[in-house]
Amino acid sequence: MKYEKAKRRDLNEIVSLLSSAGLPSEDAGLHLENFIVARDGGNVVGAVGIQIYGSDALLRSLVVHPGARGRGISRQLAQRIVASAQSHGVRHLYLLTTTIEGLCSKWGFQKVDRKDAPEEIKNSAEFQGLCPSGAVLMHQSVGEIIKESN
Repeated sequence: MKYEKAKRRDLNEIVSLLSSAGLPSEDAGLHLENFIVARDGGNVVGAVGIQIYGSDALLRSLVVHPGARGRGISRQLAQRIVASAQSHGVRHLYLLTTTIEGLCSKWGFQKVDRKDAPEEIKNSAEFQGLCPSGAVLMHQSVGEIIKESN
């Protein structure tokens, strides 16, 4: 498995993965420079991105192809995007989820009230409507390491 910064040519595969998982893909191209992909034999089998707002960032679009799940790819992607966020000066990472709250809790993310999100996160397209209003908001300080879990 190879993990690397997404390239423009990866966008169609990322959008396809996101769409097939029921995740927002409409604005992925706007944030492609902050995406990391997992590549298996040249094919994109996983992706994750962040949207940076000063010292805060929104983790978005963590997805792994169903045929590649169970191999720790999501954890590897999450660890790499946290390191990338830290290198950009991000101190607080947020995410919205309807499906992976339990997994993110194992990684050290904590559920927070949506009203407590920073204003720039609240103004993101994901917060404003791309993610369902029932999505759970979670937070982690970037200095924390994604915990090992299955």
